[in-house]
Amino acid sequence: MVRMNVLADALKSINNAEKRGKRQVLLRPSSKVIIRFLKVMMKHGYIGEFEIVDDHRSGKIVVNLTGRLNKCGIISPRYDVGITDIETWTNSLLPSRQFGFVVMTTSQGIMDHEEARRKHLGGKILGFFF
Repeated sequence: MVRMNVLADALKSINNAEKRGKRQVLLRPSSKVIIRFLKVMMKHGYIGEFEIVDDHRSGKIVVNLTGRLNKCGIISPRYDVGITDIETWTNSLLPSRQFGFVVMTTSQGIMDHEEARRKHLGGKILGFFF
């Protein structure tokens, strides 16, 4: 079976492992987008460290879970989000203003919505986690 969206598979695996109360989860295949998305999640403390395993194929990632993640998912298709539209997307995706992040891909890389707002950047929406 052909994988349609590698990021969606990875986030769904993390979500399922978190619901089951696992300490680690193995993600395969690996990609640059998944790694950057995981870095944003790790920066905010929603997941622990992760290790990239090079198996001379598509690669694997072993993620340590902390039990802090409630839900993560992607937004497909990757809608264009202007600086003024960030607020409406956060309102529709996140449960409250205090916690949770929307991940965007901008011209300066993959970052969360707060960093994009600080840098005054718009971009395409990748996903969310809270």
